[in-house]
Amino acid sequence: MQKRKFLMILAAASLLPVVAQAHGPTRQKVTVTVEVAADPATVWATVGNFQDMSWHPAVRSSVGENGNDVDATRMLTLAADGDPTISEILYKHSDKKMSYSYRITDVLVEVLPVTNYSSHLTVKPRDGGGSLVEWRGAFYRGYPNNDPPENLNDAAAIAAVTGVYQTGLDALVEKFGAPAS
Repeated sequence: MQKRKFLMILAAASLLPVVAQAHGPTRQKVTVTVEVAADPATVWATVGNFQDMSWHPAVRSSVGENGNDVDATRMLTLAADGDPTISEILYKHSDKKMSYSYRITDVLVEVLPVTNYSSHLTVKPRDGGGSLVEWRGAFYRGYPNNDPPENLNDAAAIAAVTGVYQTGLDALVEKFGAPAS
């Protein structure tokens, strides 16, 4: 009986390295912020409508349904070869808090190398005037299994999402100007 128990423990212990390596990807997070000279209400008037992403240079057009209501949808057509699209759904919107949250429901990993993506866009007053705009997201890499190809690994996903956020927020700085130091 002792020998059998010992063999079971030994067998279980030998599987630990396999289990440890087979956990798959971890959730990644990105937060990008910018400060702009315009007051929060002015900035929110530009970015606060879930249906309108004309302020983002990577978005050619946006069509959707149900405005800023929870479960509103939008499909973004990107300004890139082949007119790739991203479909999204809104799950939180507050004009009072100047914030909304959404998630991607459909995108090809060749367009944005992520899965299970959710994002939050918020405009806050900045000490000394102007606004702080924060765009943050959480997601998994585009390849769900171990040993992803380089274009679908964690680094590729982080770089792509950071690039999307930075490009959009840089456009807001261009539109509204940077606050005086």
